[in-house]
Amino acid sequence: MTPTKPSLDLAIQFAVKAELPGRADFRRWAKAALKGEVAAALRIVDAQEGRALNRDYRGKDYATNVLTFEYGPDPETGALTGDIVLCATVVEKEAKEQGKSLVAHYAHLTIHGMLHLQGYDHETGKAEAIAMEAVESFIMQALGFPDPYQ
Repeated sequence: MTPTKPSLDLAIQFAVKAELPGRADFRRWAKAALKGEVAAALRIVDAQEGRALNRDYRGKDYATNVLTFEYGPDPETGALTGDIVLCATVVEKEAKEQGKSLVAHYAHLTIHGMLHLQGYDHETGKAEAIAMEAVESFIMQALGFPDPYQ
């Protein structure tokens, strides 16, 4: 019997007018980071919405590149549920400052958010951060992108 791949139910919301990758790109990147069943929304926002969300939910009064909200498993399907929010303004600024392509940075942050949704954490300790970065680097390179940490 062939094992089935985990499924992804991903709603993508473009809440900002900016130079953005397409829905198919975001889905491909999210699937590449998939470890189990996930039902989520990915929302790309402007700096005002990004700042409000970061302030209201993390107590930090600035827009950040990615926020992940984990809601736990769906009681009926068991799929992990949550939201991933990318702030277009911050993503664009960081890509320029870091000399990365905009597409590569969006791919990295989508993967980063998906891993957070599935329990990865880089803020609890150095070992966890190293492990998460290694997984991100592996996935990025498997997709044909450079290692985001080099």
